Amino acid sequence: MAGFRIGRGRDNNRTPQQPPRQQPYGQQQPPPYGQQPYPPAGAPPQQQWPQPGPGGHGEPEYFDPYGQQQPPQAQQPPYGHGGHGGHGGHGGYTNDNPGHTQVFAVGEDPYNQGATYQAGAAAAAPAGPRLPWKELLRGIVMRPGQTFLQMRDYAVWGPALTVTFLYGLLAVFGLDDAREDVINATLPKAVPIVLSAGAAFVICGLLLGAVTHTLARQMGGDGSWQPTVGLSMLVMSLTDAPRLLFAVFLGGDNGVVQVLGWATWVAAGFLFTSLVAKSHDLPWPKALGASAIQLIALLSIIKLGTI
Repeated sequence: MAGFRIGRGRDNNRTPQQPPRQQPYGQQQPPPYGQQPYPPAGAPPQQQWPQPGPGGHGEPEYFDPYGQQQPPQAQQPPYGHGGHGGHGGHGGYTNDNPGHTQVFAVGEDPYNQGATYQAGAAAAAPAGPRLPWKELLRGIVMRPGQTFLQMRDYAVWGPALTVTFLYGLLAVFGLDDAREDVINATLPKAVPIVLSAGAAFVICGLLLGAVTHTLARQMGGDGSWQPTVGLSMLVMSLTDAPRLLFAVFLGGDNGVVQVLGWATWVAAGFLFTSLVAKSHDLPWPKALGASAIQLIALLSIIKLGTI
């Protein structure tokens, strides 16, 4: 009886396992998406970085199909401070290269350094303190440009309404036909006529000032409507005051009154132009165009009524 040997299940006919064959460099297939490549048996693990493409830039940091990270680079200078990694830099990893992100501090906007006017934005600080009514009236006559610039952010309703109402009361006596009616009427009838004239001039000044302000804004102005309307009412009343004083005593047909009427109308045009230019930051041609309707209305309603 032939004896037999008890072994450990070893198959002598089995060929030993061969190590996996590595493909030449450059022909290796990438691992599936999201998996890390394993080094060959016995080789120490090495981290491989993606090589830059033809344009000198690697893949974006938020698009890495192999789950790898970009290698650390030398610290680059801040945005816009020279170096070869800024705008138009050649080579190297920078925050400004296509596909990369740039981090800014809160409130920092390096792409919009210019200051431009935006509708509804907060206006600049006033050029000076509010002027009292005496200095305001004196400044409109003596130094109009500085006064309009200083008062461009302040409402002047008190002086504007008061001066315009008083001007309207006297304007009745500057018109020949209206003056005859007031003089020949009894006191109970004359008072309502005079008061109605004062209220009518206030309403006329408000409407004309609003038209001037609207035209100035349409032409690119940035002023507020309350200072513009109030100051325009003061200009309308103060410029016609010299003609009105002579018209009350000499009548509207007098030659002196007529000369004063045209001279004060030209002065009103100059003051209106300066007012709109300072209050709305407009050049003088646009400022004159914005106040043209108010000038024509004053000429036809007030000046031509006596001239």
